[in-house]
Amino acid sequence: MCGMPQQPPVRSSAPRPSRPDASMSLLTNVMDHSLDDGYAEAAARKKAEGGGGMPKTVRAKLGLAAGLVLAALVVTVGAANARIAAPVVAKERQELIDRIERETTAADKLESNVDTLRADVSARQREALKKNGGEQADLVSILSGATDVHGPGVKLVVNDAKEASTGGDGNPRETSGFSDTGRVRDRDMQRVVNGLWESGAEAIAINGQRLTALSAIRAAGDAILVDNKPLVPPYTVLAVGDGKRLSTRFQNSADGLYLHALQENFGIRTSISVEDDIRLSAAPSVIVRTAQPSTEKGTS
Repeated sequence: MCGMPQQPPVRSSAPRPSRPDASMSLLTNVMDHSLDDGYAEAAARKKAEGGGGMPKTVRAKLGLAAGLVLAALVVTVGAANARIAAPVVAKERQELIDRIERETTAADKLESNVDTLRADVSARQREALKKNGGEQADLVSILSGATDVHGPGVKLVVNDAKEASTGGDGNPRETSGFSDTGRVRDRDMQRVVNGLWESGAEAIAINGQRLTALSAIRAAGDAILVDNKPLVPPYTVLAVGDGKRLSTRFQNSADGLYLHALQENFGIRTSISVEDDIRLSAAPSVIVRTAQPSTEKGTS
C-alpha cells in the first residue's frame, strides 16, 4: 500500500544572537572605518616605500627638533610682545580719549563765544538803527525779523487732507488723483504768507520759523522748506497785526479765497482764529547786505 510521500519537517536553526549595536549601523561603520580607504592605501604604500613616520636619520631628527624649537620661540616672542604692547595701546587709547574731550570742550567754548558775539553784534545793530534811523528803526527791525515781537494777531493752521497720500512723482497736485492725495504744497504756503503780508501782517512765522524779507518757501520732494529747514504738517502760521482786521481782510482776499477753495475741493483742513497776544522770536540770522550812512543837511 503506497501512501503519499511526506515532506520532511521544516527545521529552523537557532537564531544568531544580534550585536548590541545592530541598530547603530551607521555609527558602527564610521567607528570601524574612520579612515577613508584611499587614505589608508596611500599611507600603507608610503610606509612600504620607507616614507612616512618619524624621521629615522639623526640629521632629520635634529631638523625636526630645530623646527619645533623655532615655532615655540616665535609663539613665545609674540606673546611677550603682546604683553608688552598692551599697556602702550591702553595708554594711547586713553590719550586719544582725553584729546577728544579737550577738543570737545574747546569747541563748546568757541560756540558759546560765537553766540555771545552774535548777540553783541545784534545789540550794536539795534543801537545803531535807533541812533541813526530815528522812528523808523523799530519798524525796520520788526519787518526784517531782527528782533522779537509780540502783540495781537491771527493764528492760521493749514493741514493735509485726512486721506492724504503721496503722489507717484512727488507732486500730488499734478497727478490725476489729487483728490485722493490732498497734500499741502509749497505754492499753497507761499500764497498764504503773501496774502497775510498784503492784509497787514507785521511779522509772520511758520512752525516757529520767523520769516524775513529774504525768506524762501520751496519744496524738496514731499517736504516744505522754509529757509532750507524742513517743516511737517500741520503748518501753524502766526501773524502779528490788527487781529480782527487782519483775519477779515485775509479771508476776503484772493489768497484767502484760494485757501478756501482748497478746503472745499481737495479736503485740505484750515482754521483761523484771532489771538490777543502772539510772541515771535527773532530770525536766527539776519545778514546786512547793503547799508549807507544817513546824511544830515548842513545849516547855511
